[in-house]
Amino acid sequence: LQSADILIYRAGQVPVGADQVAHVELTREVARRFNHLYGREPGFEENAVAAVKKMGKKAARLYQTLRTAYQEKGDHDALERAQALIREQQNISLGDRERLYGYLEGSGKMILAEPQALLTPAAKMPGLDGQKMSKSYGNTIPLREELDTVAKKINTMPTDPARVRLTDPGDPDKCPVWQLHEVYSDDSTKAWVQDGCRNAGIGCLGCK
Repeated sequence: LQSADILIYRAGQVPVGADQVAHVELTREVARRFNHLYGREPGFEENAVAAVKKMGKKAARLYQTLRTAYQEKGDHDALERAQALIREQQNISLGDRERLYGYLEGSGKMILAEPQALLTPAAKMPGLDGQKMSKSYGNTIPLREELDTVAKKINTMPTDPARVRLTDPGDPDKCPVWQLHEVYSDDSTKAWVQDGCRNAGIGCLGCK
């Protein structure tokens, strides 16, 4: 189901956390297998060569050079440059574009795009208790939550146990509230939290 959600939109890049990379790799394999089975149209080679010519002499020559570098030397930088070159072409049809992608990699017509995982800084969305946000943990903030309810939930979040008094320094890395700052706050706010917590310059309520 997750693969279908990605493939139906022909997504080239999928923003995920590190824990979801395996799912994107599985989706790539599904797309690769599908293209292998159904992408070899009659006269594919001839159609692909004709599509290359439609790129114009300069772009076609560069495409062939990059294709050779990838297929004969395994140069993945050449593959990425050639894929970018195809994306830049405005005068070719969707069908020809798919043929160029397939011809580049030595396969058939690329019917389904093979997605790449675009890693996000945070591997998970933190919940109110520092664990992964999940309904089963009861630590979520719904998107349509009322502002007053959101404030109440955040104000009751646990913090670094070392900060018993306002004058006690703390460690943001031991505080679930800091995890939310990592997701939502800008660099200046995060620097303010780090300094204020470690030097007891701010209280936990102010941080929240």
